[in-house]
Amino acid sequence: MKEDFLHYVWQHQYFDKTNLQTEAGESVTVLKPGYRNADAGPDFLNARLQLGEVEWNGAVEIHLRASDWHRHQHQTDPKYDQVVLHVVYAADQEVQRTNGSVIPVLALAWRLSPEMLNTYHRLLEQPEPAALPCAPLLPVVPDITRTMMAERALLERVEQKAVVVAALHETLAHDWEATAYHALAAGFGFQKNSEPLARLAKALPLSVLRRHRHDLLQTEALLFGQAGFLAEQPATAADEYIGSLRKEYSFMRHKYQLPTALPGHEWNFLRLRPANFPPVRLGQLAAVLHARPTLFAPLLSAGSVAVLEQFFQAPVSDYWRQHFRPGKPGKVPALGRSSVHLLVTNVVVPLRVAYARQTGQAELVESAVGLLEQLPAEHNHLTEPYERLGFRHRTAADSQGLLALSHGYCQPRRCLHCAIGSRILQQNPVRS
Repeated sequence: MKEDFLHYVWQHQYFDKTNLQTEAGESVTVLKPGYRNADAGPDFLNARLQLGEVEWNGAVEIHLRASDWHRHQHQTDPKYDQVVLHVVYAADQEVQRTNGSVIPVLALAWRLSPEMLNTYHRLLEQPEPAALPCAPLLPVVPDITRTMMAERALLERVEQKAVVVAALHETLAHDWEATAYHALAAGFGFQKNSEPLARLAKALPLSVLRRHRHDLLQTEALLFGQAGFLAEQPATAADEYIGSLRKEYSFMRHKYQLPTALPGHEWNFLRLRPANFPPVRLGQLAAVLHARPTLFAPLLSAGSVAVLEQFFQAPVSDYWRQHFRPGKPGKVPALGRSSVHLLVTNVVVPLRVAYARQTGQAELVESAVGLLEQLPAEHNHLTEPYERLGFRHRTAADSQGLLALSHGYCQPRRCLHCAIGSRILQQNPVRS
């Protein structure tokens, strides 16, 4: 058993309250269980309890064993002096506040429903490969509960991504155009190379790129040079185009005192299709930066995915339509719709939500999620188990919700924090 199970039981009062007493034999009446404390200190604050003839307002601390109080050194921490009741599974030790006064203990071991305990253990003891611990118990969960939980998880996932964008915006002196550039650069890494592309954006300020965005050759020279792809090597010794990029980059690097280029080992080529090689993505990013005078305003105002598809369909230079990497020829496909859809999901939507949160424009959050509802669903090994169990999966909004369920709840076994898991446990609670 984990402590968060007792948190859940106390919060919802899912235990037998018949003749409720402390270990010292004092009667207990729960008038208000309090609210969960997300910060340091006791688990529940502002609880109202009647112990014997006296009504108390204070905090409740929860442990599996009473002795955990001393194991966590609460007896020396003044924050825990406000605790008026110590709720435990097993009362194996008397505990005190910093002044030595004894804290009443309520043990719940025999007050919990055996059926609920059995259900809880079934959820947590599913073998590790099981995608959904609750899969065998799902028939008791209404479709509306599943849908609402997936939607909640979707919003949490979008918000988490927006928090990352907001932090980036903070480091960039609150410049939304620069934020869009950095987010877009990382997005063009498509997971495998998002980190090195994010570092490339830091090594190549937008202020420098702006001065040369009118010239595609110079834009490519800056990007490929700072990425480390223009270093001298036998494969490009006779390559005139790479030679011209190298010449442009050498001049601009000294002019702007750019930092050292990224080392070659930063880039990931392993298990990537040639169309996803970093130089291919850099060529596509250079085309967008060259073709679009501004980034943030179009990404913020686009009313549909179709408009965003046009935004990203910028003409790539002839060389990067015919080379997968410097000096290595081959026919390269254009930026595909599926790639654009990933950019919408991982760049445009979080960018818009972060801006909406800062400016207080709640309607922008709704429009951002609306973009996901215009995109087709994503099918992979994480969404497949949910589809098989009948979860709604029609659009990218559904896909993102299912991915959020998998990463945020099912894989870490956070069933007690999930509406689906909560609904299952509610089938056998003990209340009075």
